[in-house]
Amino acid sequence: RQICYKIGMSYVSVENARENLRQESVGWNFMQVKTAAETAWNSYLSKIEIRPDDKDDPNRLQQFYTHLYHSFIHPNICSDVNGEYMGADNKIHRSNRPEYTSFSNWDTYRTQIQLLSILAPEQTSDMVYSLGEFAEQAGGGMPRWVLANKETGIMQGDPSTVLVANAYAFGARNYDARKLLQIMVHGATDSTASAQGVLTRPGLIEYLEKGYYDASIQLEYNSAEFAISRFALAATDDQYLSGSMQGRAQGWKNLFNPARGWLQSRNADGSWKPYYEDWRESTYKNYFWMVPFNLRGLINSIGGNKAAEARLDSLFVRLDANYGQEWFASGNEPSFGIPWVYNWAGAPYKAQNIVHRIIKESYFDGQDGLPGNDDLGAMGAYYVFCAIGLYPEVPGVGGFSVNSPFFREIKLHLPGGLVTISGGSSSKPYIQALKIDDKVYDSTWIPWELLKNGARLQYQLGRKPDKQWGTTGTPEPPSFD
Repeated sequence: RQICYKIGMSYVSVENARENLRQESVGWNFMQVKTAAETAWNSYLSKIEIRPDDKDDPNRLQQFYTHLYHSFIHPNICSDVNGEYMGADNKIHRSNRPEYTSFSNWDTYRTQIQLLSILAPEQTSDMVYSLGEFAEQAGGGMPRWVLANKETGIMQGDPSTVLVANAYAFGARNYDARKLLQIMVHGATDSTASAQGVLTRPGLIEYLEKGYYDASIQLEYNSAEFAISRFALAATDDQYLSGSMQGRAQGWKNLFNPARGWLQSRNADGSWKPYYEDWRESTYKNYFWMVPFNLRGLINSIGGNKAAEARLDSLFVRLDANYGQEWFASGNEPSFGIPWVYNWAGAPYKAQNIVHRIIKESYFDGQDGLPGNDDLGAMGAYYVFCAIGLYPEVPGVGGFSVNSPFFREIKLHLPGGLVTISGGSSSKPYIQALKIDDKVYDSTWIPWELLKNGARLQYQLGRKPDKQWGTTGTPEPPSFD
């Protein structure tokens, strides 16, 4: 006998699950359902087209689209076909737009939200809107990690604030930005701000009074403060709030121990804690670079470009460090942006080499083909950005730090126009020249404004480094003190 079954799902009720099933799965034609699913996924996966080198490993194509697929799985819709969803207040609400859940924001604010924003800004706007609705229903504070309609409190910092600012910077803007800004400022200034009883910023009183807190938590707060400064300026033109938050973001300087030349936690009396304490899922050597909004200031604090280059070189001796080892951890989010610091340190050719090494040495085909947890698309999106040669380094700022693209031809089908990237290679990691729309471009930073309505990026790559390319061009990589 043949037994057929299909499943309806709802976060609200059994009846809603039945109604979802009735409307979303009509009939019993398996091939029809399969074809519809493939068509829907292809509409998303074809937003980026890649063409590898003729002699490249054919599995690279499958690998790229697997990571792009991972990037699109979450967040997921949690509202029903009738618009109902279970709110953070445990009450049933009705919305005229899709509501989303599964926000792994400490992970995804660094890569995935930017990728979703440039490729699917309408859906990403719904995600940001959903996050704001959750915050309001949960007590007024931003959550960190949402599962179903619950704030799990997992991880640290104020990541949802950075996520919202990143989405806005890259074009996902269909929501009430002023309301979101109020929620973000509430979390940054009120020590009682919480979501379902989970404090938005633990230790906020101590941090505001003393100017420092546990090191890795504070560095996350500083990135969130800088993100607020950019969001406030772009969305509301509130220059006072922007300047105030940008100033607060420089609190990382209170963690700098000049005697050691590293960032370090302090005790309540201001004395230094042991250098190895308070680094969540990482080490002091990796988290040191977690000042992405003021890398020039960070580099100058240790003596300038040469000192920074040497420190980076020692980190990249290995790419496979675990949480407690003092080399680069390609499998964990706090380390994601470090390779591009070379672009600020006057050695962009080393960033190009390291990113190619990450793709080739840290990712492979197989069940354990990732260097770490994908974390709801964070690592998948990281791979995509590495491969196309553009990385969103600075929180709340629309733009990309440049590395060499991994594929011969890449097409980004953006809502505003087509971006074509040509001349990439898996065997030639070093940039010799770059043109954007037939004009010579000698900078390692490309503003989003240059790309969002379509552009042509033409690379010339080589097997030997051009140590001068990208060291004197304009615009300079942004840094905000």
